[in-house]
Amino acid sequence: MTENVVLAERLISARNDSQETQIVFSEKCGISTKTLSNMENIIGDPRLSTLQKIAAYLGCTVSELLDTNAEV
Repeated sequence: MTENVVLAERLISARNDSQETQIVFSEKCGISTKTLSNMENIIGDPRLSTLQKIAAYLGCTVSELLDTNAEV
């Protein structure tokens, strides 16, 4: 599984677990809703700064967020 697929699955799972819409989740992460949607739909590659914001919100590192073998 590629890092982008893992990221998409983790974002969707985290949003579903917290029962947050894309709008609420993206606001809490400090990113745009379009950026979140693109990541969930595996469109393009997110910037490092975006990944850092998401990781901070989820309480993990960027490495953990993208690690195809890790559970976040």
